[in-house]
Amino acid sequence: MKKTMYMLGIATIMGLSGCGSDAVEEETNHEEMNHSESPEEASHEEMNHSGSAKVPEGLKEAENPAFKIGTQAIIQDGHMEGMKDAEATIAGAYDTTVYTLSYTPTTGGERVTNHKWIIHEEIKDAGEQPIEPGTEVILDADHMGGMKGAKAVIESAEQTTVYMVDYTPTNGGEKVTNHQWVTESELSAK
Repeated sequence: MKKTMYMLGIATIMGLSGCGSDAVEEETNHEEMNHSESPEEASHEEMNHSGSAKVPEGLKEAENPAFKIGTQAIIQDGHMEGMKDAEATIAGAYDTTVYTLSYTPTTGGERVTNHKWIIHEEIKDAGEQPIEPGTEVILDADHMGGMKGAKAVIESAEQTTVYMVDYTPTNGGEKVTNHQWVTESELSAK
């Protein structure tokens, strides 16, 4: 009987400590997420969902965006968990070149492939012209831990309007503010 009570006490302590670490891990994963092309590829670590309203130097506001600041739109792409079909409020609209790219974080870890999105102004010494796919660049963006200063390879480039958006994830997570970036083709009218 004494041995059974002892084992029950150990199981209870282990169960409680497991719940605590899961809660901390879940909170960390919500605040920080690494996203590749699709949620299935995401490792769900080290990405800041919410960000600052600060934009890179030289980024120009869009003169005639399809989605005006303050209006609502539906996010059609899910490059982060809970993003697809979420209702977004447009917080900023900018004309630039967007890139998907692959890079190895400066902090170590697995290579991130087909990361969406980095804009032209977030690439060190980018110059004026869009960068061709296959070109190796140095990232000046700090969306995720280990991104700033990382060597990356451009996978695709597209000139478009990009948006900074606020949205509440469809999976019930906390509201995300100033998320950078969603492209015009990833949004639809509400």
